Amino acid sequence: MDLRHLGRTGLRVSRLGLGTLTWGRGTGEREAADLLKTFWEAGGTLLDTADVYADGGAEYLLGRLLSDLVPRRDLVIATKAGSVPDPDRRFDASRGHLLAALDASLERLGTDYVDLWQIHAFDPDTPLEETLQAVDIAVASGRARYAGVSNFCGWQLAKAAAWQLAGPGTRTRLASTQMEYSLLQRGIEREVLPAALDLGVGLLPSSPLGRGVLTGKYRHGTPPGSRGASDRMAAFVAPYLDETASRIVDAVATAADGLAATPLQVALAWVRDRPGVVAPILGARTRQQLGAALSVEELSLPEEICRALDDVSAPVHHYPDHDWSAL
Repeated sequence: MDLRHLGRTGLRVSRLGLGTLTWGRGTGEREAADLLKTFWEAGGTLLDTADVYADGGAEYLLGRLLSDLVPRRDLVIATKAGSVPDPDRRFDASRGHLLAALDASLERLGTDYVDLWQIHAFDPDTPLEETLQAVDIAVASGRARYAGVSNFCGWQLAKAAAWQLAGPGTRTRLASTQMEYSLLQRGIEREVLPAALDLGVGLLPSSPLGRGVLTGKYRHGTPPGSRGASDRMAAFVAPYLDETASRIVDAVATAADGLAATPLQVALAWVRDRPGVVAPILGARTRQQLGAALSVEELSLPEEICRALDDVSAPVHHYPDHDWSAL
């Protein structure tokens, strides 16, 4: 698998990443081991997790597999901190909480450092400078090699990245931002993606298959055993089962037929090769699903197919995105 630089840094990662959202909860140790081995054998390096996935269970499970299955040196481990299971305060990006969370993550992972440490979300109750100071401390101490953010809107990302660039040599450049991005969710193209491109921050798209809808599995109903059929995940999938999404999914299926490919391959290839994208994060639950996603490495979309998919999925942006100079 080809490698790409993460933003304007020296860190290189595989151009597909493996997510662990369900590890330790819906995905057990045997299934996780199959996923990790399949990903590693395909040349994948980027593994994405978070301290709150399965209440720490995902990190713990990954740590067990690192010691027994795959050499640590072959992988780029990315984790997150800042989310808290507290209904009164969903995010805590204070310096004390973040650094304590990082230490706990390292213990669960069984490693001395993470390759990429990400602030899981913007915390409006903590000064951003304090949050970023925790990033600098983590990198300076060697507990994290690179740093990024997740779920920051455009102005939040621009402010954070610009603040870090204002102190060269003393502050850690932000390497990445992780955001949902797919043919069904192109909202980041309004402000987040332009900011990332301008500031040299690499994009790690989550849910690149539109929460599974772009595979086409929901075209004729909700199949048993799918996320859309589960009590826990049905609400997660539901926003992408409307008429607009249906038109986009049909267009993806038509393109796949013309290319002798699958809808999954077409949708994933589209997001993988968008400007600013470094590595879409795959949320496969089985080895078969992961193998199908990894097969996208054999596909590059023709320019005319990309244009057609761009057109059918184009988000509606009004002022101030349009050129109003003629008014």
